[in-house]
Amino acid sequence: MVEDQDKLAAEWAAALEQQNEAEADGAGGQDLADAWGAALEEQDKGGSDQALADEWAKALADEEETKIQHDKKQKQLAAQSKDFEYKDLTAEAKAPKPEGLRKDLDFILDIPLEVSAQLGSTKLLINELLQLGQGSVIELNKLAGEPLEILVNGKLVARGEAVVINEKFGVRLTDIISPIERVKQLG
Repeated sequence: MVEDQDKLAAEWAAALEQQNEAEADGAGGQDLADAWGAALEEQDKGGSDQALADEWAKALADEEETKIQHDKKQKQLAAQSKDFEYKDLTAEAKAPKPEGLRKDLDFILDIPLEVSAQLGSTKLLINELLQLGQGSVIELNKLAGEPLEILVNGKLVARGEAVVINEKFGVRLTDIISPIERVKQLG
């Protein structure tokens, strides 16, 4: 009797595993569970091992048929699909831009940007900052004669030298940062 219970437990574990596989494949595992329940009822009624084996064979055959039907349906759906052909846009990208594109970009010309010229920078401790007074000197990280950095919205775009025009400071651009150099500075 103990051997029969062990055998039933092993069959139950195998049936649960098959049911989980069937559910993962998209096929219903309910038929297998129904067959298992019917087989257990018959076992409780004193049914023979042959009847149990027949029920299992039937449940497995039904499960296999369901799997075959599912595979056929998947093959039909795969046969109905076709590869999509993508249009080559290289020529259009290299073609001269039409005048309409300029009109499309006109709306961004009024967006304000913050442009600043940075002479240099340094780091101070709070104690050093509190000791600053009129006439104090702060040493910057740049040497005399090095170019100023021109920042647009905090991003370096050019370098230049300081000039005085009509008693106002200005910057004469000496070097424009290329897009490749800007990308390298991000890393």
